[in-house]
Amino acid sequence: MQKLFLFTICFVIAFAMESFYNKAYGQTEQGKKAKVAYIYTVTTPELKEDMMREAQEQIGSDVEIMIYEVPAVFEEIKRVGYVTAPPAAKLIHTYMTAVDDGADAILSICSTVADVAYSMQDAAEYIGVPIVMVNEDMCREAVRKGQRIALMATFNTSLDPTRNTLLRIAREMGKHVEVTEVLLDGAFGLDQTQFRALMAEKAGEVADKVDVIVFTQGSMAYCEEYIAQMYGKVVLSNPRFGTKAVKDALVLKGLLK
Repeated sequence: MQKLFLFTICFVIAFAMESFYNKAYGQTEQGKKAKVAYIYTVTTPELKEDMMREAQEQIGSDVEIMIYEVPAVFEEIKRVGYVTAPPAAKLIHTYMTAVDDGADAILSICSTVADVAYSMQDAAEYIGVPIVMVNEDMCREAVRKGQRIALMATFNTSLDPTRNTLLRIAREMGKHVEVTEVLLDGAFGLDQTQFRALMAEKAGEVADKVDVIVFTQGSMAYCEEYIAQMYGKVVLSNPRFGTKAVKDALVLKGLLK
């Protein structure tokens, strides 16, 4: 009886230590849903709808989506015209808050802050919580598909970070690309009919000069098929590439099959 009592005590202590270890080092308990943090700086109904649809279709219901919205980050960048230290610090703080809240992976959705997300890759690897840049894999696909690439955006602040991502990936892949930038000034806030018309007009100005058209912002995704059919070009948009990258990150961590 005494031996059984001692064995029971040892078992309880071992279980408690294992539980503490799992919580302390971020290991997901068996059967517990993985958590993915979605970090928004700008939202539209279309973007949120597309993001959640892709999450459901590609990842499924076994993952908990944690939503973080930091519009002040984008507003500050928009006011200055580029990313300065204060909004970068706010965004990085949001990443770390998500980690502290138990996120197993982070999807940085705003293309304007792509360079900030890229700067955090070493830290993400160290803490074991990948920070996925929403346009990374989309840009990789664009480089695979063609040499002449058009970037379309409704905000000027989205163009430079996406161009940086595109050129970096082209360099990594040993390829040369020619980038054309198309700014849809005044497009944000239009209804879908007006927005499609403006997209068609602006895409038509470059369609004959490029192999691939890339939408830098996920809020533009609902125009992808429309523009592709109209001009017979490869048109790429998110959120499907970013969502697939999140899924791959969770599979790599052993949290999804």
